Amino acid sequence: MSKRPEISWSWLLMLALAAVLLYFAFRGVKWSDFISGLASCNFWWIGVSMFASVAVFVLRGIRWRYIMLPLNPAITRKEGYDGVTIGYISNFALPRAGEFVRCGVISSTGKASFESVLGTVVLERSWDMLCYAVILLGVLLLSWERFGAFMTQEIWGPLKEKLPFDIAWLIVGVSLAVVAVCLWIYMKRDLLKEKSKIFKKIFGIIEGLVSGLAAGLKMEHKWQFLLSTILIWVGYWVMSYSTILAFPQVEGLTAVDAAFLMVVGSLGWIVPVQGGIGAYHFVLSLALFSIYGIEQTSGVIFATISHESQALTMLICGALSLFSLRKRKFTIFNQQKN
Repeated sequence: MSKRPEISWSWLLMLALAAVLLYFAFRGVKWSDFISGLASCNFWWIGVSMFASVAVFVLRGIRWRYIMLPLNPAITRKEGYDGVTIGYISNFALPRAGEFVRCGVISSTGKASFESVLGTVVLERSWDMLCYAVILLGVLLLSWERFGAFMTQEIWGPLKEKLPFDIAWLIVGVSLAVVAVCLWIYMKRDLLKEKSKIFKKIFGIIEGLVSGLAAGLKMEHKWQFLLSTILIWVGYWVMSYSTILAFPQVEGLTAVDAAFLMVVGSLGWIVPVQGGIGAYHFVLSLALFSIYGIEQTSGVIFATISHESQALTMLICGALSLFSLRKRKFTIFNQQKN
């Protein structure tokens, strides 16, 4: 009972942050131009973007299953897909909760423990971060004069100016402190497990994470995993480029520009607000204005359609997966009862 107010306050705080970012994104927008801009959109291309989004969900479910197979070969593609889509819609209620929710979807089947499944999610996200870094580096190298200036002037520069110290020393100091604490806890792990139930639980979770990571490294379908990873990021690029093709206002942007906007848009989804609301609109419209000189109204229209089409796809697929999961559990319950 005591945790509910804290959760409520944190949820309201994140909602307030989303509202603030929406305000800054839409501030100065001419609503008559906004409506006419929406009307000029080619929604067939938005349909292509949404179809690509569904394909990405399917591929993410398949790829995740490859990592989980060493835990239990009985885990199905459908369960992996349901975990992914239900996790996505959970982020609209509580940011970043989706990663834990999808672990709960798999563990609820009794085929693997929550902690071991969480380890596979950590491994999967590590691959995503690696791919993100490679794509970002590639985009910057292809057009440093345009994209590099945006990253340094609009993101890194303001961050350094607002901090009263060198951020590099902060990163080094925090990293060393974390390493020192982890080493001390590791050396004292047996004593800590004996003395504290909390540490015993924490070490149980860590062991589960390690087993999940180890299972992922032992997967037999390494090439299928790699291929599905490539196809997932191709899908993200298709979503970005098809949205560009849908808008006459951004006509002339290239496939490389689509990759850059895909990378920038991902930053909006990472910000801890419900479903990237506000953050995505703010970051993407800022990039369009700063780099391409596209006026704010057009940039906000582009960001709004791009975000809402993705959000709608997530909500529809997630709702269908929730319905399917409940129906499956109800069927199993009736079979066990009879």
